[in-house]
Amino acid sequence: MAQNVNTQCVSDGGVSIWLDDLSRDRLNSGSLQALIAEKNVVGVTTNPAIFQKAIQGKGAYDEQIGELAKKGASVDEVITELTTTDVRAAADIFRPVYGATNAVDGRVSIEVDPRLAHDSKETAKQAEELWTKLDRSNGMIKIPATLESLPAITATLAKGISVNVTLIFSKKRYLQVIGAYISGIEQAHKNGHDLTKIASVASFFVSRVDTAIDKQLEEIGTAEAEALLGKSALANARVAFAAYEKAFATDSRWAALEAAGAKKQRPLWASTGVKNPAYSPTLYVDELVGPDVVNTMPEGTLNAVAEQGHGGADKLSGLGDESQLILDQVEALGISVSAVLDKLEKDGVDAFINAWTELIGDVQNNIDSKK
Repeated sequence: MAQNVNTQCVSDGGVSIWLDDLSRDRLNSGSLQALIAEKNVVGVTTNPAIFQKAIQGKGAYDEQIGELAKKGASVDEVITELTTTDVRAAADIFRPVYGATNAVDGRVSIEVDPRLAHDSKETAKQAEELWTKLDRSNGMIKIPATLESLPAITATLAKGISVNVTLIFSKKRYLQVIGAYISGIEQAHKNGHDLTKIASVASFFVSRVDTAIDKQLEEIGTAEAEALLGKSALANARVAFAAYEKAFATDSRWAALEAAGAKKQRPLWASTGVKNPAYSPTLYVDELVGPDVVNTMPEGTLNAVAEQGHGGADKLSGLGDESQLILDQVEALGISVSAVLDKLEKDGVDAFINAWTELIGDVQNNIDSKK
């Protein structure tokens, strides 16, 4: 079957479409294979909330949980087995994509325990453990972009492990992430790893920025404030894209690494499901098309793109300065953009910790019911 014309248009515009979802049911039903064949999906991202939703009360996991419970596995061990089993299976499905794109796409991400977000040493340790357990070269280990986790990003890459850096909201933090990436690739090169096989994405969260800033703009209520509604998230992402282009074009260390086969750390647009029903459901896809980026979408957003998307034209290149002006206008109204973005990072970590805690409770109850 041919690919959907609208998702193909997005792909032709330079965007790698990844699905922000994974479950045993999706794997068993053939849904994932269909999205690859029909809607240009070339990768998958997961997070604690996705797995909490997937595993909660679902019979698809009961048999494996029962087997592990009989062996005396702890709840943490059970969760690791469940999630890595799903990611390993998805990685196998994407293996042809991985080969066809020279190890760029066909990637499947799994996140370290979010409770470790402020512990660099333990994050790096678990990242290596997950990578070893997955045993799939087209996997990716997700590490949050907290200040404390930056050294873990470098340490993980230095071991030749591909990394998806998640929960990025600000340009300031993003520049630190790029620095951590380049340092990690330098060390990987010194350690003798094949740079052509290491990939990384920097996951910049989008819709939550509008949700937070629009609320304050609405409270201000002036004509100037209303004129800025729905513009902050796109502006923030475009400023990030400009930072990406500049960083990899001007860093002398990077030039040498690229000559040795290293890949740029691509920007990934995450949280692209629209929260405000007044906005087009394809807003954060159509308006963030550009060269060498990833957009990871929940299935609802992907379906909306397939039905009514109109992406294709480059909406990223050369827009950094005018996008910064939009953020400056928001600041001029008395809204601290940096404070909003810092809070979103904290709230994002807390939300994933809460989802993980719920997942632990759900799985423990399932284990207990089988004793």
